[in-house]
Amino acid sequence: MRESDIFQNLFVLELANNHWGRLDRGLKIIRDFGQVSRFNGVRAALKLQFRDVDAFIHKDFRERTDIRYVKKTVDTAMGWDCYRQMVEAVRSWSMVTMATPFDEVSVDKCVEFGVQIIKIASSDIKDWALIEKIAATRKPTIMSTGGSSLKDVDDVVAFFNKRRIPLAVNHCVSIYPSEDGELELNQIDFLRQRYPDNVIGFSTHECRDWTSSIMIAYAKGAQTFERHVDIDADGIPVSPYCSLPEQIDVWFRAFKKAQEMCGGASTAKRVPPEKEIRYLDALVRGVYARRPLKAGERIGTDNVYFAIPLQQGQISCRELVSGEVLRADVPADGPILLDAIESPFGEGSLLSQTIARRGIPAG
Repeated sequence: MRESDIFQNLFVLELANNHWGRLDRGLKIIRDFGQVSRFNGVRAALKLQFRDVDAFIHKDFRERTDIRYVKKTVDTAMGWDCYRQMVEAVRSWSMVTMATPFDEVSVDKCVEFGVQIIKIASSDIKDWALIEKIAATRKPTIMSTGGSSLKDVDDVVAFFNKRRIPLAVNHCVSIYPSEDGELELNQIDFLRQRYPDNVIGFSTHECRDWTSSIMIAYAKGAQTFERHVDIDADGIPVSPYCSLPEQIDVWFRAFKKAQEMCGGASTAKRVPPEKEIRYLDALVRGVYARRPLKAGERIGTDNVYFAIPLQQGQISCRELVSGEVLRADVPADGPILLDAIESPFGEGSLLSQTIARRGIPAG
């Protein structure tokens, strides 16, 4: 098993700061989404966000309430022991453990807690101090590409690939929430073509119809999918780009429907099932005598015609070779059977067996 297989058909459920600094709320979110994931039989990762808040926010700004990101980070801060308990809860629900570390201490905590996958947020795609620290863990990593330049993505992909560290590249539009017309799902095609050695995923923040987007993304070849999740509890408003457990259930079902409709691998020609072959064989025209034909005559389009049904043992328009010699008389409008011609395909040949088993009984 390759290390990159951990990304295959993986659903990343982004908890972010929706625990609001409360362990009990965080554990409830994990439980509710663990149940949905288990019920649907999917591979899900419950992703946390790690920050060493005291170092992450400059000391002169920690009391500021006019900077939204600062205030929310401070208001939702949790101790490392709480995060450890949440990681263990994720593991207890048989989900993949995952975190986005926003600083170097948080990367160390990913290692200490045994987190399986690390995420590079779109905002950190050029934070090379953090990227190098993450790469040093050699853990499978997912990178989101929201707001990035092509060079940004090229650089990170080359950095990880050169070191043979599994890296998935998520197409992402960092607009919260995103409208359908902002999703740019054709970027999945672009990323797959540009980075053929990497798994390509889709990190989505749309607020309208996310069932269609996952079906399209899967059909385009995305193999890992991410959404923000939350619960409707404690009087806390749910952001429009977050999904509730019942909505994630619908999301999972849409993915399975896309799998069903897309079928197997796209790297080889499909093998048609027998029922499909039988159906199409019923539409194949058989070869019939245009007039009474005598043994020794050569057959061709001047003395035969094609029509349905194709009868059992009869040659079809697919096999007729002009100039073949009849070895038996055939009445007008009678079927030209395999055993009535001097065929180069002897008894027991594949063609003989094919003709013998198809069509309707002659009579």
